[in-house]
Amino acid sequence: MSGRPLDVLEASLGERVSVRLKSGDEYVGDLTGYDQHMNLVLEEVSIPVESTVGEEPPTEDTTIIRGDNVVSITP
Repeated sequence: MSGRPLDVLEASLGERVSVRLKSGDEYVGDLTGYDQHMNLVLEEVSIPVESTVGEEPPTEDTTIIRGDNVVSITP
C-alpha cells in the first residue's frame, strides 16, 4: 500500500475506519465512499456519546463527513 492519502482511502473502501474530527469527536464506521476533497461516506457508524460501561453506542446507517473537518483517518 502506498502512503498517499487517496491511495490509503482506496485500499480502505469497505473496511472499518476511525475518523477523528477537529471537534475531537471520533467516528468509527465502514468507509463506503470518498472524493478528492477527502469528504467521506461511512455506513454503520458508531456515534460518539458519553456512555456508561456496558452500553452499546448508538449507530447511524449513513454519515457524510466533510473533508475540512477531518484531522485523521485510521484504517
